Amino acid sequence: MKMVQAIIRPERFDRVKKALENKGIIPLTSLEIRGRGEQKGIALEFRGSFIQVDDLPKVEIDLVVESRDVDTVVDTICRAARTGKHGDGKIFVIPMERMARVRTDEEWA
Repeated sequence: MKMVQAIIRPERFDRVKKALENKGIIPLTSLEIRGRGEQKGIALEFRGSFIQVDDLPKVEIDLVVESRDVDTVVDTICRAARTGKHGDGKIFVIPMERMARVRTDEEWA
């Protein structure tokens, strides 16, 4: 099993969620986060002067999937989240050693 962690633009979250659902990937956790990437933020014009904003809103999506489904999940997220501009996000794949369901004590290793 693997954990897929994706950091994407907030405006792409619903599109990514729907694309994953269409592939049969339903369970996920999402968090509203803030961060910056290689572009080091953006410059906004406010009342005639520019303000540097380097801490941008993002959404983090965490999914635990079977190892065989990782490529499908990563490809689906990339296709749905991509705008072609800086700040589209990153995807990390992390090995999962163990997982337990709290309600039933069911475990996977």
